[in-house]
Amino acid sequence: MSHLIPITDTHQHLIDPALGVYSWAGGIPQLAGRSFDLDAYQKAIGGTGVTRTIFMETTPDDWRAETPHIHQLAARPGSIIQGVISNCHPEDDDFALQLDAFAGPKLAGLRRICHVDPDDLSRSPKFRENLRLAAHRGLTFDLCFLERQLPVALELVRACPETSFILDHCGVPDIAGGRMDPWRAHIRDLASEPNVACKISGVLAYTKPDEASAGTVRPWIEHCIESFGWDRVVWGSDWPLVTMHSTLRDWVSITRDLVKHEPEENQRKLFHQNAERIYGI
Repeated sequence: MSHLIPITDTHQHLIDPALGVYSWAGGIPQLAGRSFDLDAYQKAIGGTGVTRTIFMETTPDDWRAETPHIHQLAARPGSIIQGVISNCHPEDDDFALQLDAFAGPKLAGLRRICHVDPDDLSRSPKFRENLRLAAHRGLTFDLCFLERQLPVALELVRACPETSFILDHCGVPDIAGGRMDPWRAHIRDLASEPNVACKISGVLAYTKPDEASAGTVRPWIEHCIESFGWDRVVWGSDWPLVTMHSTLRDWVSITRDLVKHEPEENQRKLFHQNAERIYGI
């Protein structure tokens, strides 16, 4: 293939200290106390073929201030941000007001990080009712669950069949430990639900620091693609977390290499066409 297939990055974070504190980043030496703004991201994607992005909520402590700010960045002429995934709290009584406050022409979906709270968070009737409300507004929901919580994620998916879900980071497998089970079965179970897609992202951060390579992550990526099929996988950089063990440029190179023998049609689905359809950008 002589030309570079363009990439829509479905998982691009920004860390902007002007928006407040990002407590979760404090324990990550590569991120702590640093700014990762849109200019830095655009430098990181230079020459990679990434042409458009979907901003993924980055959870500053003042999370309600983030989405309006990102909408402003996305509204700039020629902005690379073509979609916005907002933080949300579906467990809150004011969830509908959250949706109103975060509305914008590029709002594509929502995410609530569930692995930092009790497993029962997503089991509450209110949480599920509010996700159905979001679906009625045309919004997707990214699943951010740890590997051990994937059965809990499956419960949520089955309780909200009208909601379009995207599983983040291949379900957070234990790549460093080399333990594919029971993750492998959990992925098959989630893939059996037609309203779930899988995001090929984040996996380099789960390797040992000196093993962030195509050979290390190949079995995990191939299992996800085999389970979900080429119509339900999307690509994400997870920048700047990808810099923990590697670089965004290396991650692009690794994924392009892993699928280079696939028909161009399949590569286009993974790298941009599925994202356009699933997120409606």
